[in-house]
Amino acid sequence: MLLSLPQLVGWGSLYYAYALIMVPLETELGLRRIDVAAAFSCSLLVEGIMAYPVGRLIDRGHERWVMTLGSLLAACGLWSLAQANDRFGLYLASCVLGVSMSMVLYTASFAVLTRRFPKHYRQAIVTLSWLGGLASTVFIPFVAWMVGLYGWRQSVEFLALLQLLVGIPVHFILLRSTINQPITTVVQKAQPKAGLMWPMLSAAYWRVAAFILLMTVVSAALPLHLISMLREFQLPETWAVLVPASLGIFQLIARVLLYFFEQRLDMHEANRLIPALIPSGILLLLTAALLPANLAIVPACAFVVLFGMGNGMLTIVKGTAMAQYVSREGAASLNGTIGLPLAIARAGSPLLLAALWGTTNSYLVGLVLLMLLSTLGVCALWQAQRRPDE
Repeated sequence: MLLSLPQLVGWGSLYYAYALIMVPLETELGLRRIDVAAAFSCSLLVEGIMAYPVGRLIDRGHERWVMTLGSLLAACGLWSLAQANDRFGLYLASCVLGVSMSMVLYTASFAVLTRRFPKHYRQAIVTLSWLGGLASTVFIPFVAWMVGLYGWRQSVEFLALLQLLVGIPVHFILLRSTINQPITTVVQKAQPKAGLMWPMLSAAYWRVAAFILLMTVVSAALPLHLISMLREFQLPETWAVLVPASLGIFQLIARVLLYFFEQRLDMHEANRLIPALIPSGILLLLTAALLPANLAIVPACAFVVLFGMGNGMLTIVKGTAMAQYVSREGAASLNGTIGLPLAIARAGSPLLLAALWGTTNSYLVGLVLLMLLSTLGVCALWQAQRRPDE
């Protein structure tokens, strides 16, 4: 699906590339690491703030202009970032990039696919995320090579050009037709339609929101600290680097398997099992923490298989849960209502884990907390799957 190409370019240039330009950016602008990191957090917060209005526009059928303009803003934001000479310029560019992220990345794209493929949106989302999942594999080495060869400013300018060459034409051409198909869900049959208010008052909405928020906290907090954790657990340095590096591979494998076997699986049963891989994987990581270093390698490897595959498929479950269990009509707006809490969770959960480590000088307490939160998230989704009359 050609709509996957802007996801590959978008995630690679708007998300993964930032980690590779942080050091040269802070050196050239004379900023502290926390200033540069906070600029990226600012992008995430702006993305969350804009999630609801963007979702409303998509629900009203304006997806073509939303995503085309989003690609244009992404190009402008990246170009502005490349020209930044001080803190103000950096934060201004970050705000523009945050707006563009809300318009072109997974949340917006999943909403568009839900509107345009009401009977097969899950398969479409799996296809889209398959190529999008390769963004880190493609862009991390590519941007690293570009920065080393041409410098960070020229590299970011090239990423801006990619948005113009890929994002704008693909979105403008592929989304030119308007889809107006009647959409119904189980929840809608149970209650009369009344805008967004009645879905937001339903128990299913709050359970799905809790599931998405709790699982986002876990999936955002753990990868950033994983290498430090494995070093703390006394694993050999090779394994401490290899295990986290393998996460992306297993995420991709999981999405490929889901792509080929989706039609043979019971969708609701799969939605019960996939999130459960996350707390199961964390339990194995806790086991590795309690074993001698020579024995901890086995549960650490088992962890990366379960957590990597679970996290890869969890993107699909989180992206479709609101449409499946609350309301397919208005799903973009409903997902947008939790955009800001999700942005805060993504920006704050790594800091929470770091604060717990600073208090206890160990990752064990943080891991136990993440396992409990992910377990609560799994239970919340299980409850959301129950019909209103159960």
